[in-house]
Amino acid sequence: MKDTKICPKCKSFDIVRIDGYSGAYGTGNNVMVGNSIFSAVNVNRYICCNCGFTEEWIDENDLEKIKNSKKAKRN
Repeated sequence: MKDTKICPKCKSFDIVRIDGYSGAYGTGNNVMVGNSIFSAVNVNRYICCNCGFTEEWIDENDLEKIKNSKKAKRN
């Protein structure tokens, strides 16, 4: 949905983006990669307003921050 602007489930074009944010005490839609709010990585949501399907995406420039995080664990 992020790139195509089409829901993969129902094929609707009625897609909205909710920007991730970091609020006080770690609130918001984010991933904490450190111990402070300044280390948070925002997670953006894409929602189909027809069927409710959702996707969450992290901006490419933040992926390295997550990869190098001490909290990251590989399976």
